[in-house]
Amino acid sequence: MPDLIEKKTAAKIPAQSGSSAPAPKPEKARSLGSDAWEELRRRPIFLISAALILVLIVMTLVPGLFTSVDPRAGDLRNHYLSPPNYSHFFQADWFGYDGQGRSIYSRVVHGARASIIVGVCVTAAVTLTGGFVGMMAGYFGGWTDTILSRVTDVFFGIPLLLGCLVVLNAFTDRTVWSVVFALTVLGWTQMARVMRGSVITVKQADYVTAAKALGAGTGRILLKHILPNAIAPVIVVATIALGGYIATEATLSFLGIGLQDPTISWGIDINSAQKVIRTAPFALFFPAGMLSLTVLAFIMMGDAVRDALDPKLR
Repeated sequence: MPDLIEKKTAAKIPAQSGSSAPAPKPEKARSLGSDAWEELRRRPIFLISAALILVLIVMTLVPGLFTSVDPRAGDLRNHYLSPPNYSHFFQADWFGYDGQGRSIYSRVVHGARASIIVGVCVTAAVTLTGGFVGMMAGYFGGWTDTILSRVTDVFFGIPLLLGCLVVLNAFTDRTVWSVVFALTVLGWTQMARVMRGSVITVKQADYVTAAKALGAGTGRILLKHILPNAIAPVIVVATIALGGYIATEATLSFLGIGLQDPTISWGIDINSAQKVIRTAPFALFFPAGMLSLTVLAFIMMGDAVRDALDPKLR
């Protein structure tokens, strides 16, 4: 009998010690977005481009933090094409003066607003327009796909720069919003094609078939299942295209068909500087360099996002 009691007691000891140990917590499921963010945080190219874009956004929203000089104020008597004074950091003469005696540094700072607004607004508009058209064409197929694809092909066949020249000629007052309208009308086709191909791939997945079998409506399938899983390629293309739209706006302004005075734009300053490029090359170098740096920052950001969202490229 005592042996039996000792055996029962010994059997209870491991059970008690085992029950007192805390149960391991289940690991939290990670989404594609969280995995991509963890990947981006370790990439120097993303950190550099994000820092540049952050500075540009602050420069767009609060240019007074960088300069208090009026970018439209000129002094032909004292500052006509005065060379830069590189020892005067963040002062009016840091980058020199243009042909009208205006501070090039101040105009470079204030010129970021028009370019960033055009780039962001056009990217948002073409992503919404092209994403909707591509999602409808890819999901429904049939005649819907045929009609929308042929319309997309018609607009895709129009060169973007040439088409914008024609559209903007219809405006007597070419402002930021007229340039946004012209680029949106002709620039949504790439997003539509990318979204259509992505939706065609996603709609064949098992979870979409299961949702249809359970009686889910078309709207719920598109918003809850199709869109979240098909949007990644569109985000990558949109990020890279944003820099292209900024460059296109500057090109249109350089050709004299885009933004006009009194709007401050890097393209306008590059156009004005070409007349004095031999005597004052700095008047062309600084706005052109800022434009190139901005476009490069967004392209670098797009490349980093692409590598993070595509597991095959990790």
